[in-house]
Amino acid sequence: MISRRRMLIASGLAGSAAVLSRSPLGAPNSTAKQIALTNLYTGEKLTVEFFRNDAYVPGALEGIDVLLRDFRNGEKHAIDPALLDYLVDVAAQIGVPAAFSVISGYRSPETNERLHERSSGVSQHSLHMQGRAIDVRMSGVDCPDLAAHAEELKRGGVGFYRASNFVHLDTGAFRTWRG
Repeated sequence: MISRRRMLIASGLAGSAAVLSRSPLGAPNSTAKQIALTNLYTGEKLTVEFFRNDAYVPGALEGIDVLLRDFRNGEKHAIDPALLDYLVDVAAQIGVPAAFSVISGYRSPETNERLHERSSGVSQHSLHMQGRAIDVRMSGVDCPDLAAHAEELKRGGVGFYRASNFVHLDTGAFRTWRG
């Protein structure tokens, strides 16, 4: 398991990388993208600028990989930057800051298999295992509204799970479902 100290170090690296990636004069860049994530199982939080000057910020992506790791076994996997873009775009579509509570990010194949055995709602070939899917909710935004706004973008998968009150988003083909 990743300690709180290691998470803070990763956050510091992400912040340093964001500072290092600024333009020479520190001029603002309209292409900057920031996201705030809270892992509901570990309590870890990260607010980071992950895209600046037309490039992803490596240190920020590493911090996101740590926060979105499989909390059951600590295994990390690179998170698809397009998934982060998708989250930011959904928040912009709603008109709120990109701040998400995370139920599930990356899932190791072992974890996914265990969950699949217990629930028909878990795909055997889940994009969570590729770092291309996330289950989230947003404070102050009803999950049906979050799902509806994601559907309007017509990219990636959008699943709304009413009983568990979360929305699944992924970077696969556009499709929608209710769980």
